Amino acid sequence: MVCVYRQVFPYVHKQLNHWKKLAEAIPNTELQTQALASIQQKTFHCEGGGIYSLLAKENWREAVRFIVAYQTISDYLDNLCDRSTSMDPKDFRMLHRSMTDALNPENELTNYYLYREDNNDGGYLHSLVLTCQEVLRASPHYKKAQASATKLGFLYNDLQVHKHVREEERIPRLKKWFEHYQEECSHLEWYEFSACAGSTLGVFCLVSYALSGEMTEELAEQVTGSYFPYMQGLHILLDYYIDQQEDEEEGDLNFCSYYDHEQLMKERFVYFVKQTNLSIKKLPHSAFHEMIHKGLVGLYLADRKVQAISQAKGFVKALLRASGKKATFFYYNTKMYNKLKSLHS
Repeated sequence: MVCVYRQVFPYVHKQLNHWKKLAEAIPNTELQTQALASIQQKTFHCEGGGIYSLLAKENWREAVRFIVAYQTISDYLDNLCDRSTSMDPKDFRMLHRSMTDALNPENELTNYYLYREDNNDGGYLHSLVLTCQEVLRASPHYKKAQASATKLGFLYNDLQVHKHVREEERIPRLKKWFEHYQEECSHLEWYEFSACAGSTLGVFCLVSYALSGEMTEELAEQVTGSYFPYMQGLHILLDYYIDQQEDEEEGDLNFCSYYDHEQLMKERFVYFVKQTNLSIKKLPHSAFHEMIHKGLVGLYLADRKVQAISQAKGFVKALLRASGKKATFFYYNTKMYNKLKSLHS
């Protein structure tokens, strides 16, 4: 944690400041607004993702460069799809093609704004994609992880397309999409599967291992199997849990709302905690992945938004109990960090 706070987080913020300056120069007002909002409101996504750079060893700075750029694309596009007037799945698919290109250094860039009126970003999205490609192109070991990273990326892109269309089309599309995976994910509900597809953690893990020089095709498959579905699912379910009130106000889709009742949601979250714990034990550096697992629980439950959620006190206690002492450490550690950051700002 000393390394994370003293080295990783400051470098994450340095990278974010670089992208913030480029975002401020975006000519189109709507695109500029969404780009800046995605950085200002979702900094903690990059902070959390940045921890994976520790796996890259001496190449941790390059890992941070990739993680911040890739996550910034994700957050920016999420804002564009959530907050824009477009409801066109072709538009969403085209926008998210940038994330596929970011994972495939040999791909040529294209006009990702082809199907939308607001399109002059001054090269902002292209710069983000090129940064990702540049980092991956310089890693001779990434080829061994490329197929696995692209597979997780495709799942993410599919989710973003289906969940941002017209409100009456969302659930039918998501349920139909889940049918293709239902046999191998029979232990999940459609909305839980959707949550599992919505995380970027598996990609960060794969890229960081590739930059360390330790990547093999076997490790790539192992990471993918360990992170999808449970670790990624836990990540996004927690993200949706703390955003319940905000999503209700904005009319955004929130997968937590599909649980029949609070008790069932609590039980399923505990199930995801336990399954994540089992799946990451199969990985090398299992103590590191356990830290991420416990850190996710502590980080999200310590968020200020939790205070506004009904019955949150019992929910937090149950998850911390299931996650153990390390999660409780991260919970109080994050609360203190947020308090100090608030005082500093």
